[in-house]
Amino acid sequence: MKSLINILLLVITTTSLSCKNETQKENTVVLETETVDEPNQSCLNIIPISHATFVLETENETIYVDPTGVLESFKDIKKPSLILITDIHGDHLSLETLEAIDLTNATLIAPLAVVEKLPANLTQHNIVTLKNDDNFEYNGITIEAIPMYNLREDALKYHSKGRGNGYVLTINDERIYISGDTEDIPELRNLKNIDKAFVCMNLPYTMPVESAASAVLDFKPKTVYPYHYRGTEGLSDIKKFKTLVNEGDKEIEVVSLKWYK
Repeated sequence: MKSLINILLLVITTTSLSCKNETQKENTVVLETETVDEPNQSCLNIIPISHATFVLETENETIYVDPTGVLESFKDIKKPSLILITDIHGDHLSLETLEAIDLTNATLIAPLAVVEKLPANLTQHNIVTLKNDDNFEYNGITIEAIPMYNLREDALKYHSKGRGNGYVLTINDERIYISGDTEDIPELRNLKNIDKAFVCMNLPYTMPVESAASAVLDFKPKTVYPYHYRGTEGLSDIKKFKTLVNEGDKEIEVVSLKWYK
């Protein structure tokens, strides 16, 4: 019996080590990552790059979200199998970065406004155009295009309804929401069964932390990651966001990753 217990302990230890948190380097800056290992699910590794740019790694897929910046930022990361682009602005769509990344085996998903800006050398790759509310299946991953747009009168010029996409990915029965650039629109507040949510909050382009927290308290993701929070006046108050969310619902976990140097 003692030998059997020792064998079981060895198996458990080996399994937990296979999903340890890792670090990735952008130039010489260490970036925090989070590895999520849940029962009956593959590990999901979340790698923040900068602002709106991050990578999701599963056992079989490497997903680049709004890849921008220098190729050095991705040097220790696997080549993408899937790329998601939300909008046409430079902090989401970087033609220079896309041209530098190896897209040989990648599928690129984007709204029409983005696809129309791609040069001929990029459209030779596998491109999927999604409009708001479209769905697409990729190697067992369901991708839903979610509206993203502004509500405030003085911000309507930034993101018009129908131009860009947020996304909900279903990976191993886990639903992951990526907001892109949006305010606390009804389509955001009415999301259901979200396990992880990446929610933007910066002025004047998207929404203040108060609106972001209010929306999160409506759709109640299990975990929320504030991202895309650098505005014209500097970084948004992420601590305040966490306080507002947890005052409203202590069951929602707010996780801060390192998005900025």
